[in-house]
Amino acid sequence: MQSILEIRGLTKTYKGGFAALKGVDLDIRKGEIFALLGPNGAGKTTLIGAVCGLVRPTGGTIRAFEQDMHKHWRTLRARIGLVPQELATDMFEPVLRAVNHSRGLFGLPPDPARIESILKSLSLWDKRKVQIRALSGGMKRRVLIAKAMAHEPELLFLDEPTAGVDVELRRDMWKQIALMRERGTTVILTTHYLEEAEEMADRVGIIRGGEILMVDDKDAMMKRLGRTEAHIQLATPASQVPEAIAGFPVTLSEDGTRLTYRGGDGDGRGRADVASIATALARAGVDYVSIDQHESSLEDIFVDLLEGRKAAGRSDA
Repeated sequence: MQSILEIRGLTKTYKGGFAALKGVDLDIRKGEIFALLGPNGAGKTTLIGAVCGLVRPTGGTIRAFEQDMHKHWRTLRARIGLVPQELATDMFEPVLRAVNHSRGLFGLPPDPARIESILKSLSLWDKRKVQIRALSGGMKRRVLIAKAMAHEPELLFLDEPTAGVDVELRRDMWKQIALMRERGTTVILTTHYLEEAEEMADRVGIIRGGEILMVDDKDAMMKRLGRTEAHIQLATPASQVPEAIAGFPVTLSEDGTRLTYRGGDGDGRGRADVASIATALARAGVDYVSIDQHESSLEDIFVDLLEGRKAAGRSDA
């Protein structure tokens, strides 16, 4: 699949020696939603800033739309949109004027129909004459998205687009991001909400300490690194794991009242194992009160990787 953005060996070292990016390699596919995940200080915003011209890299190359970003920055930047993490905009401007101004900054002629469509898609049309300062936090963030979309970018960066937004507004904005992709826009987002990436992303990259730990298709990552966890509450305390299930990766709690299974690695085997364990216990006459079963989420995998419990090998699928 065609790459719309190619990053090779990207580094950024600030005065004082702090290395925010350490040889980052990354390819973004045209038309995808790519989620870049990582803790605070991992290098997410620095990476976005380097592509958007806000941060000068120390080394490495960036190619966008098959052209060198350094050599053709002005023309390529006009094809890229950015929704920054901070709510930085002219708070005294009415919404409509602010969005029109953003379009004009890139040298595009006025297009009232296009701007109206964008504002309506973000539920901002009724607020078009309202000063930005009078809007709620969620609405202000929508204005940032409208401003970024005003010049019809082919590649759109969303840096924590739903930070500080309530659940209802967040889900509404997910729908808007999906619509952007349907219109052909490639979307790269950073987020602290792991369910956001799990809901929307085609691929996921995990960054820590300025280094990419892993890049993979979301579904493949969850299948390869996921697991099944089940807690079986026994009716009567046991002194050891019942012999009937000794062949499974099961542990017994200190008080002997709960069996815990962890295994499967996201391939469906875990669910089958839990069913077999339940059957084996019943046949052995071991009574249990309940089974609480849980499949790994993207958040579980993310935490495992950052804590080093999983191998941090890369896959550039």
